[in-house]
Amino acid sequence: MPTLKKTNKPPKTAPPPVPVNILKKKFIPSILEGIWGIKDKTVAQVSRLSIKPSGKIKILLLVLILIVASAWTFWGIPLPTQLTSQELAVSSKLFDRNGKLIYEFYTKERRTPIKIDDLPEYVWQSTVSIEDKDFFHHYGFSPTGIARAMLSIIFQKKLEGGSTLTQQLVKNALLTPERTVKRKVREFALTVFVEALYPKKQILEMYLNQIPYGSTAYGVEAASELYFGKDAKNLTIGEAAFLAGLPAAPSTYSPFGAHPELAKGRQATVLRRMVEDKYITQEQADEAQKQELKFADVQTPSAPHFAFWLKEQLAEKYGEKVIDQGGLRITTTLDLSLQDYAQQAVATEVGKLKKQKVGNGAVIVTKPDTGEILAMVGSKDYFATDEDGKVNVILAKRQPGSSIKPLNYALAIQDKKITAATAIADVPTCFSVIGQELYCPINYDNNFHGLIQARFALGNSYNIPAVKVLALNGVPHFVDFANKLGITTFTDPSKYGLSLTLGGGEIKPIDMAEAFGVLANGGIKQPLISILKIQDWKGNTLEEVKPNDIKLTGSRVLSPEVSFIVSHILLDNNA
Repeated sequence: MPTLKKTNKPPKTAPPPVPVNILKKKFIPSILEGIWGIKDKTVAQVSRLSIKPSGKIKILLLVLILIVASAWTFWGIPLPTQLTSQELAVSSKLFDRNGKLIYEFYTKERRTPIKIDDLPEYVWQSTVSIEDKDFFHHYGFSPTGIARAMLSIIFQKKLEGGSTLTQQLVKNALLTPERTVKRKVREFALTVFVEALYPKKQILEMYLNQIPYGSTAYGVEAASELYFGKDAKNLTIGEAAFLAGLPAAPSTYSPFGAHPELAKGRQATVLRRMVEDKYITQEQADEAQKQELKFADVQTPSAPHFAFWLKEQLAEKYGEKVIDQGGLRITTTLDLSLQDYAQQAVATEVGKLKKQKVGNGAVIVTKPDTGEILAMVGSKDYFATDEDGKVNVILAKRQPGSSIKPLNYALAIQDKKITAATAIADVPTCFSVIGQELYCPINYDNNFHGLIQARFALGNSYNIPAVKVLALNGVPHFVDFANKLGITTFTDPSKYGLSLTLGGGEIKPIDMAEAFGVLANGGIKQPLISILKIQDWKGNTLEEVKPNDIKLTGSRVLSPEVSFIVSHILLDNNA
């Protein structure tokens, strides 16, 4: 980077002076006549006149007017130090366990601050060349630009830009967007202060982190991620030149807009300017121009059900604003490779059941000994409208069907009411409950199998033996046991009957994953977790979980022996 000290060296092309005739014919006569009532006098003649008492009153009025005008102009003006004291709105990012981006949360501005020292020099050089080639040789404003703006105001009655990088930074970070003389004066004053307070390098860094690049991308890092799917530190010269050309008119030069060819033309202009400013050689510019710009595909969100579920949890702890603007870096337990496989599996299996009019499905995959959630597919297609795709079935109450039977048998074996070898009569049976009609369950195959061991009754998912086992356990006792396993939806036992073991009560799949984890863990209930580490965007660690430190640290709710027996029944293909 060139020296950042102020220099008195003139710019390569000196700004043209304001025409003397305009001063003589327009400004001076207007001041003489308007303030002192003097006509047809030159400046030299006026200096020899004595000021009358009425003239002194007019001078006092002028001073008063200037004071009032200054107060009106600068009242409530933001402090230039807000550029560093005011927190930037930084988007939060959700990563999988291997560092792959899952989702990015933000409000209106998607931004990731970056240090200028982490960028290749040609990234900031391209911006300086196209936006403000004399940036390192002025004090925040261009005399040429100011003269042009003043002439535009006087003769064309319209406000014009001619802004330097510092002025653009002030406009975007400190001021409102209206185009008025008042705002222009404020902009000029703040620019002077910003240049006095901050070194050029810091001003340029703040600019590269603040300026809009189109869509929701604010700052060069977010722009690089949006357009090229990479960090700004990995940009090529051609890509850097393309991004540098965007802020002037993001919609016009967008490669995704109506005229994508304009983006290539703008890039060529930036490269030419860089050559003129001797930042790169002509050979480098030609090579960059030849290279095809490979823009990132518009990515569909990965694991959206998981991302939004996690956002709700984080918002409860840190607040919604921190999640959208606080720049958190959240490393989750999710494995995106496994997530993609699970998503495909759900779509495939649901497709097989189309004739049965099954249109949706969900899956959750965990690592039982640590409770880590490795995959969460909340529906076949998050964007489907015909099947309420945005509903996360993993968190919804659904009837579990026969999947609850192993928990029923586990309780009976734990309480020594049965063993895996206990013979249960699978015969026509009706159960009577006071105040209710007879309950006569049937098996899914509409057959009866006589005396059958509990192992085979569970292995074949026969209904009548399962109901008899629940009758032995008692519904209240089983509801209490289910709660200990992690089932949160079973509340008042009086609401349930013996059909509870056949899926008569609603359960959240996420609860069922925790409950079945007990069997895999030899009887230990390990709470599910979804976050490994949370940092702020500056790298400070806010919280961290190390899986090896929490392995099998949960509470014991089942004996290892019972867990083994039930698990063995479930994996036995002969059962």
